[in-house]
Amino acid sequence: MENQVMSLKEKGIAAEFLSSTQTADAKNKIYEDLDSAKPSIRLLYVTPELIATLGFMSKLKKIYAKGLLNLIAIDEAHCISTWGHDFRPSYRKLSTLRDQLLDVPMLALTATAAPKVQKDVVKSLNMQNPLILKSSFNRPNIYYEVRYKDLLEDAYTDLSNMLKSKGNVCAIVYCLERSTCDDLAAHLMQNGISCAAYHAGLNNKLRTSVLDNWISSKIQVVVATVAFGMGIDRKDVRIVCHFNIPKSMEAFYQESGRAGRDQLPSTSLLYYGVDDRKRMEFILSKSRSNKSQSSSSQEESSERSLADFSQMIEYCEGSGCRRKKILESFGEQVTASLCGKSCDACRHPNLIARCLEDVATARSLHPKNNSSRVFITSSTGGVGEEQVSEFWNRDEEASGSDEDISDSDDGAEIVNNLTGSKSKSRLGVNEKIALLQRAEENHYQNENADKQRNKVDKNAISDTIRGATRERLQNSLKQAQQRLQNLKIEVESSASLLEDECYKKYGKVGKSFYYSQVASTVRWLSTTNSTDLISRLGGTNASSSTIVLSEAENPLTTPPLSDPSGKEGAGNGPHATAYLETSPLDLPIESSSIETKLPPIPSFSEFVNSRNVKSHQTRTKQEHSPRVEKRSRHK
Repeated sequence: MENQVMSLKEKGIAAEFLSSTQTADAKNKIYEDLDSAKPSIRLLYVTPELIATLGFMSKLKKIYAKGLLNLIAIDEAHCISTWGHDFRPSYRKLSTLRDQLLDVPMLALTATAAPKVQKDVVKSLNMQNPLILKSSFNRPNIYYEVRYKDLLEDAYTDLSNMLKSKGNVCAIVYCLERSTCDDLAAHLMQNGISCAAYHAGLNNKLRTSVLDNWISSKIQVVVATVAFGMGIDRKDVRIVCHFNIPKSMEAFYQESGRAGRDQLPSTSLLYYGVDDRKRMEFILSKSRSNKSQSSSSQEESSERSLADFSQMIEYCEGSGCRRKKILESFGEQVTASLCGKSCDACRHPNLIARCLEDVATARSLHPKNNSSRVFITSSTGGVGEEQVSEFWNRDEEASGSDEDISDSDDGAEIVNNLTGSKSKSRLGVNEKIALLQRAEENHYQNENADKQRNKVDKNAISDTIRGATRERLQNSLKQAQQRLQNLKIEVESSASLLEDECYKKYGKVGKSFYYSQVASTVRWLSTTNSTDLISRLGGTNASSSTIVLSEAENPLTTPPLSDPSGKEGAGNGPHATAYLETSPLDLPIESSSIETKLPPIPSFSEFVNSRNVKSHQTRTKQEHSPRVEKRSRHK
């Protein structure tokens, strides 16, 4: 809403919006204007949830009573329909508007409504003989392509190379999980691509910063979860990439349709993998099993979700024109000639046919009874407790586990041995269950032990991430140099200083805070003046009189610190660099001061032990002193 209102105001339209992100003062000003005899606001954006409140509905009725309410427009109207891919109950309640605001024209808008969704929208909003305007779902300027993860050596690298080959273009990359967003964004940054992650795990300030930077072209690629992009009208998006398969054709069409809104050639790229398919099938089937206990309507909704997902499987695994499959899913009957080789299946049919054969072979290597098994366990084993899936845990996506699917056959072997043994077959049911439980416990103990040994902290900031950050800061410093009329600073050294500052401040907290600090530093570099810049670079190097100079201005260099092991820079970290410090009096730096050995820094345990020893010595001394004094008195 905020971005659309900004765009309207730039066009001279008096528009406002109401949301939870606004301050109380901003909301009060809007309400005061609505209560006036002649409001200045011509277009007001609100959420369905706000309309459902009694307080706002009463204000709406007052405006209606004055004859000032001219139109009710419902955007993303497919959310009204239970057949839609993004159904929201609050949208369903908008039907009450027709009952309370009888003669106000109503307009429903959507870009992703199949025929059954169109009928449901009209029925749900109580529209009587409405005028229905439809355009074709065909987006002729978008090239549709699918790449198969199981046939690629590294999907991350493949995506990085593809983005580089397209040049410095605007792109959106959609991922299923937050952790994938963070990891993929870090990989792309490491390869010199201007990008950032965007998902609900980031704080509001950082998400707003990423969005603003992307809209203003300060960054070109956003790696995000599927909520990103709705209502955002950036017309020059050249690539929309789905790194995981979407849950429905409607969702895929809506998200891929954010490319090429300026009608220029654009690309929709989907990375498809057998594991991704099984993951989504598991999510949808688990949702179905959870809802089946409540009502038959929810059961039907889950069945529809699986049916919708089957369209996406056919889109990826079926032969034939991909554009034709998209249009037919929305009720348009077209011939493959309409495509004009604007999808990979029509442009390279033989290559796609070979890929599909290889994918089928890869899928046959993952039988249902073997590597695709999904183990569901409970942390306490109690009935009704929250279950945790080793396959995918939606509530804790950044769990640090690198192994989502168990490839072990130990459980199957134990069960087979149990049922095949004559001696154990004579055991009662309880004994068999006990044996199975012990086998399962052993399985997870071994598996958890392996995971702990191979565990990689996904939230840790690696050297590659820090290297990519330094490159990003170098680019920002170069832009600052140009803006400040070629200010004399050593770009590489200064970037290392600023990155080290970010790392020291948030390195131990994790990627999200580290990225936030880096983004804040980049924004600061784009607006700061030369005095503040030099001051900060000096302060970062722990001296108020420190200035990082360019080599051309001061050719002197300081030799790196050395340690007894003979390794340069040891003890200063992998990126330690020596810088020339100039005092106000330009005093020469003595080499002896550089070679001065500092006392070793004790570990925390050594520090605590030394404190305990000192405390014990002091207490002993205090206890001993009165005794000596007492003895002297007796004498």
